[in-house]
Amino acid sequence: MRHRKSGRKLSRKTAHRKALMSNLASALITHKKIKTTDAKAKELRMFIEPLITYAKRGDLHARRQVLKRIRHKSIVRELFDNIGPVFSNRDGGYTRITKLGYRDNDCAPISMIEFVDMIVEVETQGEEK
Repeated sequence: MRHRKSGRKLSRKTAHRKALMSNLASALITHKKIKTTDAKAKELRMFIEPLITYAKRGDLHARRQVLKRIRHKSIVRELFDNIGPVFSNRDGGYTRITKLGYRDNDCAPISMIEFVDMIVEVETQGEEK
């Protein structure tokens, strides 16, 4: 029986699932919003919100706890220096999931997950005159 077991398996083994969540979290921290399937977005929300809470604390132990989950020091530095202070006055709910529709080839439901209070800088290419 499956009573009180949280989380989705996503048709992957444990190591693959952990690597997937780490990579999705790294992409979200780097790009501030990403498009993925609904199930992955909902799992990513459960994975990244505690990491942002650690980033709000900002001490050495919190940094080491995040480094256990995301193994790239530059991405963890971005999380602690830029994203954590933005959410210093917010008690939770750091991400927003917006449903976008269905993917063309396999009709999988697609969502966009993004940080709530982040202002994404739009790069203007070719208009540098």
